[in-house]
Amino acid sequence: MINIQITPAVFEYDVQSLVQAFYPGEPFAVNKEAEDAERMIQVSFEENRIEAKVVAKGEKSSVESTELPVDCLDVSNRRTVKNELKKMLYRLFVKDTGKELPWGNLTGIRPAKIPALMMEQGMKEEEIRSRMKKEYLISDKKLNLAMQVAKSEKQLLDGINYKEGYSLYVGIPFCPTTCLYCSFTSFPIQRYQDKIQNYLSAVIKEMEFLGEQLKGRELNTVYIGGGTPTTLQPDELDRLITALKKNFDFSTVREFTVEAGRPDSITKEKLEVLKKHGVGRISINPQTMNEETLKIIGRKHTVSQVLDAFRLAREVGFDNINMDFILGLPEENEEMIRYSFQEAAKLKPESLTVHSLAVKRASRLSMNKQRYEKLKMENDTEQMDIAGEYAKQLGMEPYYLYRQKNMAGNQENIGYAIPGKECLYNVLMMGDYQDVWAVGAGAVTKLMSEDRLEGKRIDTLKNVELYIERIDEMIERKKEVFEIK
Repeated sequence: MINIQITPAVFEYDVQSLVQAFYPGEPFAVNKEAEDAERMIQVSFEENRIEAKVVAKGEKSSVESTELPVDCLDVSNRRTVKNELKKMLYRLFVKDTGKELPWGNLTGIRPAKIPALMMEQGMKEEEIRSRMKKEYLISDKKLNLAMQVAKSEKQLLDGINYKEGYSLYVGIPFCPTTCLYCSFTSFPIQRYQDKIQNYLSAVIKEMEFLGEQLKGRELNTVYIGGGTPTTLQPDELDRLITALKKNFDFSTVREFTVEAGRPDSITKEKLEVLKKHGVGRISINPQTMNEETLKIIGRKHTVSQVLDAFRLAREVGFDNINMDFILGLPEENEEMIRYSFQEAAKLKPESLTVHSLAVKRASRLSMNKQRYEKLKMENDTEQMDIAGEYAKQLGMEPYYLYRQKNMAGNQENIGYAIPGKECLYNVLMMGDYQDVWAVGAGAVTKLMSEDRLEGKRIDTLKNVELYIERIDEMIERKKEVFEIK
């Protein structure tokens, strides 16, 4: 147990994030009594001084402090103080643990956004690199990756009117089964079969409202995700996409993606419906090509089904197929990871999305910790390099990345693609480049400020029954943005 004491608590989240990165899996309490704590982390603020210390049982405490030219307790100085605090804590935790983190003290989820914004301000590459090293203590390897992705994003968005345009996300929150690590809005399709039509009616009602309000604005990308959209039957997919194209002008759409996802949900008939409606990009996601791991994580499909689904997609005519993999899955080692990518390479997908396992509170893996505590889940830079090696063999380059809390090995999620086959939606959404309007249960609309530093979120209810029942309220939440009386 780690006892964290911080006063005032305004920087509580930043301290927690670094603690979880340096001491993965360790339980912690914040500003509470924790008599059985093996470690105490204390952070205190004075007018222009911060002090932090780590006190481990039976050991001498480590202390870091810094003087700042600003008032630490003044809310207007929050960004400056936060950056200095994170550098202090990073140095302190390196002393305590003897290890450094590949991403330094970066705990935000969009590391490529930082150099991208600096580029937009006209900074030269040398200056950007110097500032990134100084402010975030990032390793050279990860800095090179962030810089490469930032440059790729700039090139990909050249010629797209993304500042005036928008993207659209449609959420289908159903899956064949719920995976062990999953924290997304997902419900077993078998138990919700009798609610599908009512759910689609509610989504279409949201679409009708939104399509009317956004008339005249340029729609750049459309992404149907979940869940697993292909849990819907062919006629249900047809109904959904027909309504989608009726309510939104697709003449400016640069990319239309459907996350087919689970191979055990894919049929030729469903793929033909997607193709008929002009879907250009799909994702078939094995997560691993090792049968033993698939059983552990509750995927309930086989490697053979992955191969069959991929073959069907090619037969139907899809020439832009992504495959998702997760590194850090239970009991997987480097040999197993290499095998997964060897098998994937034989299929020659146009893109690979490589995730580092992130254990979130809403996942079964987190909620039933005791049951799964003996499972070994590890990831490191060497394992991420295996994915990069196979991506390179397939002619792919990294084009977007993001990070999450509690990622195995403090690594990242990264997308590789053959030039011309990148997912523009991922770049626009993860880079905070434009507004992303979202419909469906659990879908989150993100509206960005002009400087891309702030944003507004509009949530919808995750529960399917409540979403259907309260669809008018979901629409009202969006109405406020358009100032409709």
